[in-house]
Amino acid sequence: MIRVFLSLVSSLALIALAACGPALPASAPGANVIAKNVVTSDGVVVTAACTPTGPEMCFNAIDDNCNGIIDEGCGASTGVLQFIIAWGDSPADLDITVIDPNGSKVHKANRSTSSGLQLEKNCPEDGCHGQNVENVFFEGNEPPKGKYIVEVKLVDPHGGELPVRAHLSARVGNRTFAMDLTLAPGGAQEKQGFTFEL
Repeated sequence: MIRVFLSLVSSLALIALAACGPALPASAPGANVIAKNVVTSDGVVVTAACTPTGPEMCFNAIDDNCNGIIDEGCGASTGVLQFIIAWGDSPADLDITVIDPNGSKVHKANRSTSSGLQLEKNCPEDGCHGQNVENVFFEGNEPPKGKYIVEVKLVDPHGGELPVRAHLSARVGNRTFAMDLTLAPGGAQEKQGFTFEL
């Protein structure tokens, strides 16, 4: 079930968004792409502002060096919008779906939309070798305005430990934010994520 952040939590989320990533000139691509009205699934919390932990590490869906780009140098494409999940070496099958303001949906059965969203990888089917990552990015500089829905679903645990723990990070413009997900079969834990507006 989706719940609206209380105004205090919304303010903290927006502070986290503003605090993670370098400021860009107003003319830079993505400088005016800003998430508003962020709403998460029940029990899912946007993490605090980015804390630099050293060089960028691959396959963890974290902006380790806090430069506003997630998993750069690791083969993951990025753009003014990017949504990436990582769930380590679990045998579970998770899927990320992003629905744009026109209702177009990018997911494993439809890897691109006419608006410019692209799904780069579908783990574990794409030969992920215990480094499970799925990455959706926007190809272009001006994503459609309106509401976006980002969902992560547990498709099949494949005998893996439950709940499956996944990390979801999002880049919106030049800011990143993240959340930890715990996914289990049935009920509200089978699908988690967030919505936002541009």
